[in-house]
Amino acid sequence: MSKPVRFHKQFEKHYAKRILPNIKMSRQYDERYAQFVAGKRDYPLDDHQLTGKLAGKRALSITSDTRLVYKETEDEILFLDIGTHNQVY
Repeated sequence: MSKPVRFHKQFEKHYAKRILPNIKMSRQYDERYAQFVAGKRDYPLDDHQLTGKLAGKRALSITSDTRLVYKETEDEILFLDIGTHNQVY
């Protein structure tokens, strides 16, 4: 992936609270992150565009219920939030 990935303050806070304490979840995130920066967007990431109040943003799957919400511009990718489906939507 040629664009740099930046992390919003909210993402960092929620990652530290929701993902990092769970070793299995943390490993899953690391694996998905590596796939994402390598350019993979299909299964198991299931990258998709969001609608409604989150229109203009995208999401990818970390687990069956954990999502990572991000925004992509011409210059960068900004990770905005991470958590369960209910927490981020």
